[in-house]
Amino acid sequence: MCPILFRIGNFTIYSYGVFVAIGISCALYLLLQQAKRQGIDHDLVFDLAFVVLISGIIGARILYVLLNLRFYLEYPKEIFMLHHGGLAIFGGFTLGFVSAVVYLRRKKLSIFKMADLFSPFIALAHSIGRIGCFFNGCCYGRQTEFGIFFPSHQAVLIPTQIIESFLLVLLFIFLRNIQSRQHKIGIVLAYYLILYSLIRFGIEFFRGDPEPIYFGLRIFQLFCIGMFTFGVIIYFYATRKS
Repeated sequence: MCPILFRIGNFTIYSYGVFVAIGISCALYLLLQQAKRQGIDHDLVFDLAFVVLISGIIGARILYVLLNLRFYLEYPKEIFMLHHGGLAIFGGFTLGFVSAVVYLRRKKLSIFKMADLFSPFIALAHSIGRIGCFFNGCCYGRQTEFGIFFPSHQAVLIPTQIIESFLLVLLFIFLRNIQSRQHKIGIVLAYYLILYSLIRFGIEFFRGDPEPIYFGLRIFQLFCIGMFTFGVIIYFYATRKS
C-alpha cells in the first residue's frame, strides 16, 4: 500500500517500522500508568518490558526466518532488514515469555501477576503494529471481489491486517475491563491466550500469503491450538487455585 512514508536524502522512513514503534510506545506508556495504579515498581516494569520487547522481536524474527528459510538462504542480508516486515508473533510470544519467566524468577516475583499486567498492552501494541502490516502490504488476505486493492500485489485482497487490528482493539478493551476489576491472578493472561488464539485461528482462513500446511491446517493455526490449550490450562489453574 505505502511501505515508504517518506525519504530525507538517503534516510528512508518505513511505515512498518513507524507503526511498530507507535504501538510499542503507546503500550509502554499505558502499561507504566497501570503499574503505578497497582503499586508496582516503575523501574521493575520498565526493565521487564525491555527484556520482553528485545527477546520478543528476536524470537519473532527467528521464527519468521525459519518459516521462510529458502528465501533467506538466498538473500541472507534480508535477515537483518526488519523494516521490510517479517515478524512471526508466535516466536515473539515464546521467547518473550521464556525471557520474562527467567527474569521474574531471578527477582522472585509472581510470573502470572506480571503477565496479567502486561497482557492487555501486548494486544494493543500488536493491534497498532498490524496497521503497519497493512501499509507494508504483508500479512495480506486472499483475493476477493469486494476487498481493497493492493498495488504491490496488483489485486483486490481481503484486508486481514485491518480486520485483525480491529479485533485486537476489542480484545484490549475486554482485557482492560477485567484487569480493572478484582480478579484471580492469571485470569487476564488466560483470556488473552484463549481469545487471541481464536482470533488468529479464524483470520488464517482468510490469509492469502503462502504458509506451510500440516494436517490440513496452516502452520500458525497449529500454533494457535497450542496457545489455546496453554490458555485453558492457565484458566483452570487460576480459577481453582485458592
